[in-house]
Amino acid sequence: MSMFLQQCPSLFTFSSSSPSFLTQISVKSTVLCCLSSSPLTVVNGNTEQRSSDRNEIRLGLPSKGRMAVDTLDLLKDCQLSVRQVNPRQYVAEIPQLSNMEVWFQRPKDIVRKLLSGDLDLGIVGLDTVTEYGQGNDDLIIVHDALEYGECRLSLAIPKYGIFENVSSMKDLAQMPQWTVERPLRVATGFTYLGPKFMKENGLKYVSFSTADGALEAAPAMGIADAILDLVSSGTTLRENNLKEIEGGVVLESQAVLVASRKSLIHRKGALDATHEILERLEAHLRAFGQFTVTANMRGSSAEEVAERVLTQPSLSGLQGPTISPVFRKCDGRVAADYYAIVICVPKKALYKSVQQLRAIGGSGVLISPLTYIFDEETPRWPKLLSKLGL
Repeated sequence: MSMFLQQCPSLFTFSSSSPSFLTQISVKSTVLCCLSSSPLTVVNGNTEQRSSDRNEIRLGLPSKGRMAVDTLDLLKDCQLSVRQVNPRQYVAEIPQLSNMEVWFQRPKDIVRKLLSGDLDLGIVGLDTVTEYGQGNDDLIIVHDALEYGECRLSLAIPKYGIFENVSSMKDLAQMPQWTVERPLRVATGFTYLGPKFMKENGLKYVSFSTADGALEAAPAMGIADAILDLVSSGTTLRENNLKEIEGGVVLESQAVLVASRKSLIHRKGALDATHEILERLEAHLRAFGQFTVTANMRGSSAEEVAERVLTQPSLSGLQGPTISPVFRKCDGRVAADYYAIVICVPKKALYKSVQQLRAIGGSGVLISPLTYIFDEETPRWPKLLSKLGL
C-alpha cells in the first residue's frame, strides 16, 4: 500500500495557556494528510472500512453534560428512545429506526466526523456547528430550533477601569489603547468565530489566547482584557464584575439537528431516516405547551354553535373549532340538541379560553395536554429538499 505524507502548518497565532500566559508565541501544528488509493484506512494499527463503504446510518449525540441529558429526553418524548446496552459503550441504537447507529461523541467531534463522513446526522449546539464547521457547505442544518441548550456567544469586558464607560463594540474599537505593541487581549475557546467577529467589527489590534476552565477569571487575573464565551443567564458574568456590550453578541445558539449533505444524497436510507426524525421532532415541538379543550354547548345546529364560538378571539383553534353533535336519549327518543366543541389552545391562553367558552354557554369543559401535532407536511422538509437540490 503506497501512502504519501504532507505537513500542513496551521493558520492561527495565539497566546500560550501555560503559566507564561502573556508571552506571544506562534503555534504551528503538524497535520499528517494521507493520500492513498487503498479502500482501507489504518486507525491505531487496525484497518477499517472507509465511511462510504458502510451501510449503517450514524447519528452523533453529545456524550456528557446537560446537552446530552436534554437530547435523550427530547428523543424519548418523540418516541425515539435511545437504547444503550452498556452505559460505558459509545454506541447505541434507536429501535424505532432500523439500520440506525447512535454514537456518543464530544460535540466538536460530532461536527468533525460529519465533515469526514464518519457520521451522517448529529445533534449539537449551533455555536459548535458554526465554530468547527467553519462555513463548510457539506453541513446542512435540518432543524434549527430544538428549543433547548439556549445560550449566546458574547463578548464581555470588565465593568471597571478603562472599560467603565465602554458600552458598545463601537466604543471598544475606538479606544486608543489598542496598538500593535499593546493589542486587545481576548480569552476564548472560539478560535474561528472570535477573530472573524473582531475583524467584522473593525478591531485591528487583537490577540487571542485559549485557556481551560472558567474564562471569567481571566480579566481579574490580568491575563486578558476581555473574554468571548457562551452566556446563558449572565449571572456568572455579573458576579465576576463583567458586562456584555451592545453589538457584542456573536450568535444566538441552541440545539440543532445537522446533517452531512453528501450522506443525505448518497447514503441509502439516510434521507428517509432524516425525514422521519424531522417529522417526529416537528410534531412534538409544535404540540409543546398546547392543550385540547373540549366542551358541550346547547344549540340548534352546528353552524349556529360555530358562529357563537368564532365570536371569541381565543377559540379559533389551529384552523377552526371542530363541532359535532352530542346524541342523548330524551323522552324515549334520541336527540342532538347539544354539540361538542374541540379546539387547540396554547397554555398562556388556556384560562381565558375557558372563560370565553362559559360566556357563550359552554359546560363540562375538559382539558388535556397535546403530545403531537402532525401537519400535512413538516414545513422544514421542502426547505431541506431545496437545499439538497432535490
